[in-house]
Amino acid sequence: MKETVTPKQQKIRELAAELMQLAMDTIVVNMRFLDVAVFALSPQPREHLLGASTDGRFLYYDPLWLLLQSQEQPAFALRLYLHSLFHCIFFHSSGYDKLNTEMWDLAVDLATENTILELSLPGAVLERDPELLAAVGQLHRDMNPESEEVYHHSVLWNQMGMSRMEKKKKLPFTAEHIYHFFLEHKPTPEEVERLSSLSHMDEHISWKTVIQIEPNMEAFQKIARRVRADLKSFSKDKSSSESLTLNLSEATRERVDYRKVLASFATYAEDMMVNDDEFDYIYYTYGLQHYGNMPLVEPLEYRDVKKIRDFVIVIDTSASCREGLIEAFLKQTMAVLKDTESFFTRVNIHILQCDHQVRKDTLITDERELADYLGKVRMEGFGSTDFRPAFTYVQKLIDEKKLENIRGLIYFTDGYGIYPEVMPPYATMFAFMDEDDHRPPLPAWAMSVVVEDLMQPK
Repeated sequence: MKETVTPKQQKIRELAAELMQLAMDTIVVNMRFLDVAVFALSPQPREHLLGASTDGRFLYYDPLWLLLQSQEQPAFALRLYLHSLFHCIFFHSSGYDKLNTEMWDLAVDLATENTILELSLPGAVLERDPELLAAVGQLHRDMNPESEEVYHHSVLWNQMGMSRMEKKKKLPFTAEHIYHFFLEHKPTPEEVERLSSLSHMDEHISWKTVIQIEPNMEAFQKIARRVRADLKSFSKDKSSSESLTLNLSEATRERVDYRKVLASFATYAEDMMVNDDEFDYIYYTYGLQHYGNMPLVEPLEYRDVKKIRDFVIVIDTSASCREGLIEAFLKQTMAVLKDTESFFTRVNIHILQCDHQVRKDTLITDERELADYLGKVRMEGFGSTDFRPAFTYVQKLIDEKKLENIRGLIYFTDGYGIYPEVMPPYATMFAFMDEDDHRPPLPAWAMSVVVEDLMQPK
């Protein structure tokens, strides 16, 4: 049945559509690096919605609601579109069904609004902005405490691995960091309501439907990388901002399943166990029935499985690396290694501590030694960084037959050091603590992974 539209409704739709088009034009004119993103998100009127929401393809809005909001604040349509657009560019809907949605909704709104405030886009100012700016500033200070006592006892900062000497390094004001800060500090309902009233623009109802939202967001994965590249080209533009760069870096970071990465270092070995995969029960039972309990075939008593036997983990203990982050990485890595499907009864894992020289070599041969080590691990070193001594030391272990079946080496570091020139005779991976566009280039023979997510408090 065809919808009946009154002249008044038609006029409301037209005026609302003009506001949305004006908002898009303003963004394209003032921030050219966002043009490809603007063309990917189309405004779509939807009566009786009483708000706005995006699914990564359309920005749904209630025309009458938009006109009423814009009547009070002329910049509302521009602010709404930019807010929803940044949600898409920053992948804020990713994993929504697995998160504390109340805290995540608040975190992404605050991160988005802070980015918009930094952009200082003409015509995008709302009445609440001074109060919002003060609230964001206070939250940023709370996330980056100046007091050494508060700083030292902060669980979040210990998990993030920030050492005392790095108090000047600020925790980025991005959605993920705000979210984990909220999970630790648990703001009161009054605080949540106040911050939400200052940062809320659209509803996130479409994010709950994973099957619907994910295909629409695939296009924005490429768009976000394009925006990040274009932003560098317009870096001298007044419209660039630190928050935009940080959020884009976080959004475009390649997510890697660390378990799968670590499994690539596994080696085939023979385990004594019944191999059900290669056992034919038909011949077995046929023999029992017809030849006096004599099976025609016996099950194989072994099978090839991927497990870790000889393995090396090198920890960069130079002054630039953070002790809390090192400990978190070790615990996460060892938790993966001692998985029953990846760990031999007896193993040969060397854990090296190295700055510009190998400071300590701890040999782990079973789970008991592993538990003891993790319970009393102490870092040694804190000098300059040179990766070469660790590789020289490992080669010495190989020559002395102390590592006869080495499958791989993982080097946990910030990446600022001297790399070996010669490719070692085993797989090598450098595990970086975070994304960094300025670190020295990695050798062509080495793999890399960013394990930043492993350090986040759950």
